This record gives sequence, C-alpha cells and structure tokens, in this order.
Amino acid sequence: MTLKHEGIPAGMMRELTETGWNESFDKLANLIVTRGTRIVAERGKQEVIVTRIYDAPKNLLFKAHTDPGLIPQWWGPERFTTTIDKMEAKPGGQWRFVQRDKSGTYAFHGVYHEISPDRIVGTFEFEGMPGHVSLDSVTFEEIGGKTKLVEKTVFQSVEDRDGMMKEGMEEGVYASMDRLTDLVERLKVEKKAA
Repeated sequence: MTLKHEGIPAGMMRELTETGWNESFDKLANLIVTRGTRIVAERGKQEVIVTRIYDAPKNLLFKAHTDPGLIPQWWGPERFTTTIDKMEAKPGGQWRFVQRDKSGTYAFHGVYHEISPDRIVGTFEFEGMPGHVSLDSVTFEEIGGKTKLVEKTVFQSVEDRDGMMKEGMEEGVYASMDRLTDLVERLKVEKKAA
C-alpha cells in the first residue's frame, strides 16, 4: 500500500505527519499479520473458509488443537466455560466438548478422520441440531517462521451453512482465533523459559 500525501510544509509538521502515518501503518500491519482473521462464506456455497496467520510455529498450533488441556483456553467466546468430555485425537477417535454460560449448556461432538502435524480432518455436530453434520479440515502451513491456519467447514447444505452463520458462527470464530493467538503467545513464552 502506498499513501501519497501532498502539501504538508517542511519542518516539524511534516515530521509529525510522517511519524503518525508510519505508526498507523505499523499498527495496521501488525493487525493483519497477528490479529487478522478472514472468513469467506460465498453466497450459494455450502462452505465457510477461515484463514489466519499466527506468529508461531505450526507445532504450537497443532498442540493447541490436539491437547485436551489447551482446548478450553481458546475454543469459543470467552463468556463460555468449555469442558472436554471426550477427546481421542487420532483417526477414528471421538471428541465431545460441552460449553456453558449463564443462558445454558451446549454440546458439540464429532469423529476425527485424519490427524497429522499438517492437517486435522473430522466431523462437527451441534447436539442442539442433531443430524446437521459438517466436515471440518484445519491445515497448518509454516511460512517464514509464522503459520498460516486455514479451516474449511463444509456443510450438508447451503441452508445449514446459512443457519450456522445466523446463529453466531462468526462471533465464535473471531473469538476463538483471537483467544488462540493469546494462547500460542503464552506457549511461546513458556517454551523459551523452559
């Protein structure tokens, strides 16, 4: 991105303006790299694709997705308490997470189909809407010391996808990805201290 700003007189005003723009662009770049979650849900398609770049090695992101002690620290909005009822992170293994807030209890479950340091594939079903199963895949790609996470969810129908979007899927995704960023930052600090 290039910004061209003309007509600023030389001297103190020009220096302050340059400093202000440089700081603003530095903040924007930081948001895009470490806090920028992108959700794509094209009209008429039955999928949602979430992309985010984390300033962390992929092994930490993989660990955050497969360690039952870490899942509650990032999965879902912070107002929920997440409990791991079952988590067998292996092909054919089952998982079940239960979330609670002041409004009630919500449970989700599925089966893992593939688990590797590069990719996790499994099903996802909200128990409040039985029979509406989606297929989730999460890939971890290391790029220059950072990790690009891509989560693709394929629903059984466009209506199922649109229903999940209307029920707050975006809020959950943004909150989870932000909380995951915070978690991997803590894991990086712990790893350095060890």
